[in-house]
Amino acid sequence: MPDTSLDAFVAGLPKAELHLHIEGSLEPELMFDLAQRNGIDLPYASIEALRAAYDFSNLQDFLDIYYQGANVLRTEEDFYDLAMAYFKRAAADNVRHAEIFFDPQTHTDRGIPYAYVIEGLNRAAKDAEALGLSVSLIHSFLRHLSEEAAFESLAMAVPYLDKIIGVGLDSSEVGHPPSKFTNVFAKARELGLKLCAHAGEEGPPAYVYEALDILHIDRIDHGNRSLEDPVLVAHIVREGMTLTVCPLSNHKLCVVKDLNDHPIPDMLAKGLRATINSDDPAYFGGYVNDNFLSLTRCGLIDREDCLTLARNSITGSFLSEERKTALIAEIEAFAAEH
Repeated sequence: MPDTSLDAFVAGLPKAELHLHIEGSLEPELMFDLAQRNGIDLPYASIEALRAAYDFSNLQDFLDIYYQGANVLRTEEDFYDLAMAYFKRAAADNVRHAEIFFDPQTHTDRGIPYAYVIEGLNRAAKDAEALGLSVSLIHSFLRHLSEEAAFESLAMAVPYLDKIIGVGLDSSEVGHPPSKFTNVFAKARELGLKLCAHAGEEGPPAYVYEALDILHIDRIDHGNRSLEDPVLVAHIVREGMTLTVCPLSNHKLCVVKDLNDHPIPDMLAKGLRATINSDDPAYFGGYVNDNFLSLTRCGLIDREDCLTLARNSITGSFLSEERKTALIAEIEAFAAEH
């Protein structure tokens, strides 16, 4: 029997989510609603048939259906509705701050104006404050496309820099090393943006080195395969770098074959500043608390680990030091009462 003794503790624990792709929070019900609203025919007869299509076992198969789903997003209102649906779910999980990725190229390459994407997401981010949730937006580049395309996407973002906290790098990892994007990341840094990149999910430890030493990122997304290289682990610990780890995603994409073997405990034992996140929750079977519970229920992490992971999520965020201090105090107050 799974251990459910920590369920209530996880539910009430204040936390941040630092690795969430907003397009990956598109639930089948909303996808059908938006398709109907926009007059789009989906190749699925029902919501159940669509859910059945979510049975994939590697990153590329997932990305294929992910980009197909994003096709229903056409208007500013669509992006607002998408984001608000996630923010409500996050607030219910007591997420106090979220730093969310969005993939502009997925939309602009099919003729959707950048303004529709950013304005819809930003309006939802402002409205999320009423839910007790602060939000920052991260403009992600698609690594299977060229650096030139990334530069074009960054240029679209320049008029909206007040609405964006940073840039990221996602999509198909293998064969598209971080060094491919050296110049555009340097430009983003010049613009005052924070930098993060997916590295060491399916790609080798060498990709993590590149993200750190060539792109000079502020945060590592995933980073699981860093554990294969003790020198790299020591480097990450020394730098105080945060890893945004996604257990259910790792399991669904077979990065980790068995959740009982998930590396989060090893990461914490080695002093890595790991965090727990949901990645693409509509596709991977759970939001942030589900990801915590996937590890507590098989005995991999305990109460103190949950507290450490929650603290790490605040410390590893791009919030002001004042706001970090306030949220850490919330976590400590919760711990004292529970």
